[in-house]
Amino acid sequence: MRARALPALVLLGLGSLVLTACSADAEADDAVAASDPDAPITFATTPLGDDPGAENPIEAFAELVTAETGREVEIVDVPDYTAVVEALRNHHVDIGFMSGFPSALAVNTGEVDSLIAWPGNDDPVSTCLVMDDSELQSLEDVTPETVVAFADPASSSGYFMPTAMLHEAGLEQDVDYTSMFSGGHDMSFIALAEGQVDVACTSTIFPTMAGQDNPMFPFDEGETRSIGVSDSMPVAVTVLADQQLADDKRADLLEALPTVFTEENADQLGAMLEAMQGTEPILEPDDEIFQPFVDIAAIADVDISDLG
Repeated sequence: MRARALPALVLLGLGSLVLTACSADAEADDAVAASDPDAPITFATTPLGDDPGAENPIEAFAELVTAETGREVEIVDVPDYTAVVEALRNHHVDIGFMSGFPSALAVNTGEVDSLIAWPGNDDPVSTCLVMDDSELQSLEDVTPETVVAFADPASSSGYFMPTAMLHEAGLEQDVDYTSMFSGGHDMSFIALAEGQVDVACTSTIFPTMAGQDNPMFPFDEGETRSIGVSDSMPVAVTVLADQQLADDKRADLLEALPTVFTEENADQLGAMLEAMQGTEPILEPDDEIFQPFVDIAAIADVDISDLG
């Protein structure tokens, strides 16, 4: 049986990722919980949609992990990727499901483990969308007055990769276009639909949901179009882990997760499985797999190698 845990985290800025202060008693309690082999698996995630009638892939993921491991799974909803990293560093949760850039950021702190990584394929991971009736026909039409929405300052597909793509097109952030963070992919789409921004840069997964009455992408087919796509990523998705994760929990997850994330569970997992781009998982990968992200992050003025 699963239980849902409520978030109790203080959000910190991406550039400052410092440890949250806690009392000696709280730290001791966290350490005990992390090393208890009978404790539930706790999983930090950012919310995915608000439609109560839609099947939630996070709920499905929890149920599948419980079926494979026999362990209860507690979901901890946090507002963004930075909060997932902080939850892991402070031993509030066991695992977090994250894309390549925030995973590289987390691993470079030296305080979070990469449990499993799915390499990227050769497909673009990001696209910059406009409404179909927009005057913008290509990236060449972007001007300093063009407002571009990014999802989250630690998002791979919603910030880092499209920023690199715009840079390669000769467009520098807040010089050749005006940038803003919406707070999430869904919020970028709302801002685009309401005319608050001219461009929404997001994952290439979302436009495939057009016309399906999916709250994660509330557009009909043909209502939006792309004016540019990014390169592929060396790592698509990582399951990050608390370094104090109990040995038998770690073993259970290493065995269960590659079984959970398979095509037979595609209907239940939806976008979670699609994010893995159909590649084979690497168990307990070396940190070097994340090194290519450092160069790309530098374009967005974030030096991942110095965070920690």
